[in-house]
Amino acid sequence: MDLELRDKVIVITGGAQGIGAAISEACAAEGAVPVIINRDSEAVQSFAAHLRDKGNRCELLTIDLQGPETCKEAVEETLRRCGRIDALVNNAGANDKVGLENGSPQEFIESIHRNLWHYYSMTHYALPSLKAVRGAIVNISSKTAVTGQGNTSGYAAAKGAQLALTREWAVELLPYGIRVNAVVPAEVMTPLYRRWLSTFPNPEEKLRSITARIPLGKRMTEAAEIASMTVFLLSAKSGHTTGQHLFVDGGYVHLDRALD
Repeated sequence: MDLELRDKVIVITGGAQGIGAAISEACAAEGAVPVIINRDSEAVQSFAAHLRDKGNRCELLTIDLQGPETCKEAVEETLRRCGRIDALVNNAGANDKVGLENGSPQEFIESIHRNLWHYYSMTHYALPSLKAVRGAIVNISSKTAVTGQGNTSGYAAAKGAQLALTREWAVELLPYGIRVNAVVPAEVMTPLYRRWLSTFPNPEEKLRSITARIPLGKRMTEAAEIASMTVFLLSAKSGHTTGQHLFVDGGYVHLDRALD
């Protein structure tokens, strides 16, 4: 299916690792130009080189989105290099385990800062460009927003706010034809997830206990499956879809636990 994304400029925060990398790959495969915004590292540079080696066009901005000024810089540099922004994927963040008992009010504020503020700032600064092309926004959230997880108050609060902002922005941006949706993953194997598994005495046993509770196929969701939904939502093929929370999780959140 041609998703009509060729030459579209798609900004992806955290776009060189985990789910973000899969989204960048999927955009490039459709002929779009992923603008990857990521903190610098050897792995980030290697990923951008990998995309280019496959003949894909992409832009890499090694910017740490720690405040409004860096988000503004990211948008301005994208426009300087590419001249336009057709879509935005807000994805960067990490489950930092700041809980009610195992954290402090200051750590909670810092967790919200790491996982939420840049969603608003990136969208705010990209908005004039998105208005010009009737663009699209996808927010990557998490099942923790609706299920809870325990000992991760900051991350869960940020992810819940992302779902609320998805609906709020979908309403506010209706006059401009800008669609706003959220993709909600549950259990996805990423480098961060594997690092978390490695903290258990028997990682493979822990993984088996998790996949046993995933109704469809008793397996982890693949990052590429999150990416496929994201790219579809960015495309004209989903032109009448806005304000939606799309769960790509093998039924993990909504199907009856008795199925396990």
